[in-house]
Amino acid sequence: MSTRGRKAVIPPADHVRPPVLAPDGLVVHHVNRHNQVVDYDFSLLPLAEPMQRSLSSLFAKRCVPHQWASHVSSRGYWQTLMVFATFLSQQEQPPSDLDELTAAMLKRWRANQAGTGSGYNRIARTASLLRDDPRLQAGRVADELARRMPRPRSATQSYSEAEFEKITVAARRTFRAALHRIADNTQHLERWRRGECVDGSRDWVIGEGLDCLARTGHFPHTIGPSGQPTMTKKHRKALGASSAKAWQRLFLSCFEAAALGVLLMAKYGWNLSVIDRAEVPRAAPDPGEDGHPTYRIPLEKYRRGGGHHFETRNVTDDGAASAGRLITQALQATRFARALVEELAPGTDRLIVWHAAGGGRRTNLERLPPVGPFHFGITTVNAMKWARSEGLPGSPFRRGRRTVNAVDRRQPGQNSQDTHDRHYVLVDQRVQAEAVEVVAAGAEDAADRARASVLVAELRDEPQAGDVETATADCRDYDNGPYPAPEGGCGASFLMCLGCENARVHPGHHSRLAHLHQALSSLRSALAPQWWSHDWGDPHARLEDLKTKLGEGIWRQALARVTDADRALITDLLTGELDP
Repeated sequence: MSTRGRKAVIPPADHVRPPVLAPDGLVVHHVNRHNQVVDYDFSLLPLAEPMQRSLSSLFAKRCVPHQWASHVSSRGYWQTLMVFATFLSQQEQPPSDLDELTAAMLKRWRANQAGTGSGYNRIARTASLLRDDPRLQAGRVADELARRMPRPRSATQSYSEAEFEKITVAARRTFRAALHRIADNTQHLERWRRGECVDGSRDWVIGEGLDCLARTGHFPHTIGPSGQPTMTKKHRKALGASSAKAWQRLFLSCFEAAALGVLLMAKYGWNLSVIDRAEVPRAAPDPGEDGHPTYRIPLEKYRRGGGHHFETRNVTDDGAASAGRLITQALQATRFARALVEELAPGTDRLIVWHAAGGGRRTNLERLPPVGPFHFGITTVNAMKWARSEGLPGSPFRRGRRTVNAVDRRQPGQNSQDTHDRHYVLVDQRVQAEAVEVVAAGAEDAADRARASVLVAELRDEPQAGDVETATADCRDYDNGPYPAPEGGCGASFLMCLGCENARVHPGHHSRLAHLHQALSSLRSALAPQWWSHDWGDPHARLEDLKTKLGEGIWRQALARVTDADRALITDLLTGELDP
């Protein structure tokens, strides 16, 4: 069943899935999820025939729906095998089959490819494929295939704020111009359909042409001797200079669709593959009285693995700055194109639909085929051409998505939190630069907390003359402490004494402090962690430090000497009876 609930077409009763491996054992047929077939001829590899057959057999085992559902996967492995085969053919004694492959050859292969992202991928793909052969699952070759190697750091970095602003401004300018153009012509068409244009006038002729364009995808035309359509004279005259691309009055061009894709990336942090296959969001009226639409956006990302391909996002259009306004505008800009596509090819259901300026040969079998003059989604080539037309370097999607998710939103898009942190945030130079002040402030705060949580009081072997006794220590300068009270003297709790440089601890205090430590430890099991840490964490940490400094033996002796007076004193201290 399709994602919209339409029943799938049942194959004929005698249907049999074609074999993946051809009878000659050298050609592999890969059928993707769209039932398109690509053939891979292993006789083209510069290797001995037994090696060709072994590699084709391993390759064929992956060309099944639960392994490789996309030609992108099989094509990547095929290109890797071409490079690997060329490498083996250049060895002094090329192996005739996989059982002649040696660990030394694999080491040289690693050294030959190491150092780049593409080389890392080739090594990983080769090892993954070869490990499936029973002959390579034990011994030195198996050990070499299992050896891990560090993934090279991505060279992709986020845009600076000025660079990203330039890109989004250019995309907004391109798309808004198209949106206003389509809106103006839509109003003209609606006036014509309501009969508000004077019959025979220029506005009426344009309205007639727009009606034909909305219904058929092209203006009224005649077919010339060469088979090329030519717009009728009266409509060409009414449109004037704009007749060359008259279809743009109601449809997006390729570049305008690419600009819309850039805005979707900048707004929601989606990558190009998600935007390319985005389905039409479904709107439900807001449950409130204002009737603002909330769009349920289905997203698809196959690289997340089985069971995690699909997710949905909900965004509401409740104003010009709201998250859902761009979806509303995208639906408005593509309404006529989507309606025609639905009529010609029901169930296509794609958000980004654009009108091609001319014909073209379909080269990627995994993309939806055009429906009449309409194409779907955005390719990297489309994005690069749009960027070049705006004077921008390269496709903006990869760096742009990193900018949105790692720098601006600081949260994952369609990635796990671990992938987001490891491959987007931690390696990004802009994030690193902006984090310097945050890290420094955090380190300073941690140092302050550490200083506040260790024993500051001075340890003595006996009381000193002139010191004033408190509940937890002796104070040598009660009137000039770091926490003065408004009326004079010390305003701090007695629990703070061990963190004050005026405090002195001698053996007479050990028993009550050991009992206090025991009492605070008991409270830990009775309170929520955040509350215990807030109220008792620092005093407990200072007592832990004191225990370490005194040693386990002295601490056990102190616990054995706890008196009823010590217990009463600590009870009053913990209940607040002794607060100054």
